[in-house]
This record gives sequence, structure tokens and C-alpha cells, in this order.
Amino acid sequence: MKKNVKKVISALLAASMAVSLAACGGKSEKQESAAAAEGKKTLKVAMECGYAPYNWTQPDDSNGAVPISGSPDYAYGYDVMMAKKIADELGYELEIVKLDWDALVPAVQSGTVDCVIAGQSITSERMESVDFTEPYYYASIITLVKNDGAYADAKSVEDLKGAVCTSQQNTIWYNVCLPQIPDAKILPAQESAPAMLVALSAGKCDLVVTDMPTGMAACVAYPDFKLLDFSDTEGAFEVSEEEINIGISLKKGNTELKDAINGVLGKMTPDDYTKMMDDAISVQPLSQ
Repeated sequence: MKKNVKKVISALLAASMAVSLAACGGKSEKQESAAAAEGKKTLKVAMECGYAPYNWTQPDDSNGAVPISGSPDYAYGYDVMMAKKIADELGYELEIVKLDWDALVPAVQSGTVDCVIAGQSITSERMESVDFTEPYYYASIITLVKNDGAYADAKSVEDLKGAVCTSQQNTIWYNVCLPQIPDAKILPAQESAPAMLVALSAGKCDLVVTDMPTGMAACVAYPDFKLLDFSDTEGAFEVSEEEINIGISLKKGNTELKDAINGVLGKMTPDDYTKMMDDAISVQPLSQ
């Protein structure tokens, strides 16, 4: 997932502009005054707000959604639920900053946000740029196809031979998993998870590879999709543990916040994560 200099600079500019807008149109003066009176710090958390069930955008505060800085909209989903829990336990005010996927890491590196909670895999390549907390979710790799498609009965990666496929850019799904499909016809990467799902729905490809929560949510939004799970079989995708562990990224050296967040996560179990994810999937907008 190497990026050229121009792309990195563009991402940095995008992050800076988005956060500047957030500062101009985020919380109301009343909210800021109340936070200041209580002596609370603000935890700025970045995410795409468009990657259900991890995070999405909605028009109101139903189910406990949080305002998006600089926007009339609100963010909700698994990542927002987790951000709220962390902020509450640490005594912070929570601010959600909406950024494109490729702008997330630069935003952490520049210090314009405190952390990213956005379904990021804890890969060694990402760890060269940012620090990560302990995992806050464990996501297995799955394949999505059409119910009536040519690969609906596939039982292994080998059975996907020759498929036209794609996935989201700068993810292990695209860079690690798709090349494992024999004779795969790999299309250009999609800029977002919703975009890859639209590509499958529109018949532009035979399949997409993603993680279990995204796949489960997609099958709710697209009833004609079928989820194929080869996990724990000889025909599974070969991925390392680091590639399916989902973590919260922070600026390198920010050990105080990292330790504080790990303290919150340390009180939770994988069953807690599963219950929270199930709750997110149950209320996700079908359009995302």
C-alpha cells in the first residue's frame, strides 16, 4: 500500500481542511462553555461516517447518534458506540470528525485529531506511521456474491477461480486477499466500502471481499447478496492475525491516551464487542 508523495500531500491537505471546517462549524458556544465549565477535554475522533456497520451518517440523533463537526448531520454505528463509551469512561467530551479513508492516518500524524476509530486493521505497515491500541474488534474475512451468480456455491478461495472482483482501496481485502484468487480479474479498487457494494449490486463484478461485519450489514441492505465464509477451512484466505484485528490508531508516542483507551478496552470481552456490533447492524441505514 505504498503511496506516492503527491497522494500523501493531498491526503494531508484534505485532513487539514476537514478539521478546519470542523473547528468553524462544530459544537455550539453553549456546548463549549459547558465543557469548559466542567473542566472536560475534548476527544477528537476521526472516521469516514460512511462505512456501515462501523460508522455511518444520518440526519438526526436517533439511537444516540453524535453530531458531526461542521455538519448538520450525525454519525452513528459501532465506531461511534465505542467512541462514546471511551469518552464517557475517560471523562471527555466527544467530537466526531468526518474524513475520507485516505485522510485518516495523515490526520492522526498531524495531530489534527486525537485518534481514528474507523475499522482499521492493525497491520505492521500502518504501525510504521501510527500507534495502535489493543484490538476493539476481531473481523474474519468473507466474500460477497450475488444469490444467482456464478460463484454462489463456492466453498473455497479456489472455487472463485477466474472471478471478476474488487474491494475497497488500501485494505487487506484488496491488496492481500484478491490476489489469492486463481486467475482473478481484479478491477481497480473502490474508494469506499459503499462503492464496492454498489459495484457488486450493479453487476460490474462477480464478487467483493470484505470483513464479516461489513458483509452482514451488506446482506441486510442488499437481500440479493450471499455471504460466503471460508474461515476455519482449508480453502480460506490466508491472512495473518494482525490483518483481522481491528484497532484504534493514535499519533506515535501518545502513550497517555493509548494507555487510557486500553484501560477501557481491557474491561470488555469479545462477547461485548459482538453484542455492540449486532446492535449497530440492527439499526444501520439500509442505504449504507
